[in-house]
Amino acid sequence: MIDWPSYNQSLVRRGQVLLDYDVLEDWDHELSQMNHGKVGEPYAYPDSFIQLLGYMRAYFHLPFRQTQGVVIAHASTKVPCIPNYSTISRRVSRLDIKIKINERLLGNDIVIALDSTGIKVANRGEWIRHKWHIRKGYLKIHVAVDIKNKKIISLEVTSEEVHDGKMLSKLVDNASSSRGNHVKRVLADGMYDSNNNFRYLSKNHI
Repeated sequence: MIDWPSYNQSLVRRGQVLLDYDVLEDWDHELSQMNHGKVGEPYAYPDSFIQLLGYMRAYFHLPFRQTQGVVIAHASTKVPCIPNYSTISRRVSRLDIKIKINERLLGNDIVIALDSTGIKVANRGEWIRHKWHIRKGYLKIHVAVDIKNKKIISLEVTSEEVHDGKMLSKLVDNASSSRGNHVKRVLADGMYDSNNNFRYLSKNHI
């Protein structure tokens, strides 16, 4: 069983990088203006600070837990109080944060997620299995998805005997050859963990 509190904290710690928070100079004044006449629970964090975290999260590609870690790195120095990752998520979603990105500088770097699923070879398979205790087997669909546009950019079909980890390099190669893409990062579960895959990813600077 996964220890989710410990896992969450490990993700938060990954975001503990050092940045300069000049925006904090007007913390109290901005909060006073935001809470003037407000009904209900007062704001604890000014919009300018939340906006900073929103830009930082976008430019550094940080999940919300790691964004919280950035604040924790300054807990004893500059930041008056620390928002948790759910508060950051909620507040950032309410702000109109626009990131203007030069597409020419980005190139075609992509982040892909890998997974597989089983497909029955026939609808009668379940009936045969229960009636005659015969296992008919199934096909496996291996896919790589571009997480930005949610499109499948690599797909392979194998028999059930093919382990997921054996397909990583082929899926990544196919994704890389698609319209000149460069795979920057691969997201996958523990089924893809192997020394061969880690060496392959390292060799390709992924």
